[in-house]
Amino acid sequence: MKKALVALPDQTWDIIDRDLKGKLGTGHSDIIRFIVLTYLSEKGYMDKGGKHAEEK
Repeated sequence: MKKALVALPDQTWDIIDRDLKGKLGTGHSDIIRFIVLTYLSEKGYMDKGGKHAEEK
């Protein structure tokens, strides 16, 4: 697993703290990871053979 430092606007942190904490995860890292993985999955990047899968 790799790690990345991410800077988000204050309004985004407010949304995470107010609306998402406890629903999508317990900490900021958990919530941001969930959001990113969900977005990539919805766009088809996580599916093997999906519309964005690499051709080999």
